[in-house]
Amino acid sequence: MSIQTFNRCSIALLLIALVSGCSSIGLGATELANECKWNRSSCMHEGSYEPGERDYAEQEAKDLNEAASKRLRRSTR
Repeated sequence: MSIQTFNRCSIALLLIALVSGCSSIGLGATELANECKWNRSSCMHEGSYEPGERDYAEQEAKDLNEAASKRLRRSTR
């Protein structure tokens, strides 16, 4: 294998590693996901709830808060 061929293969492998690294940390995610990640207010729903949706959302928020509290208590022990 010549040095030139080796260099080309090395560069190709480096580029593949960079691209896969970017996608694994979210840089290859969809535009909407990136927008929500960096500007959460742009993804907030404004408007009325559908029937039963508000109760569901409130219960889901309570469950998530309770789970977060349990994790926090476990981590401080």
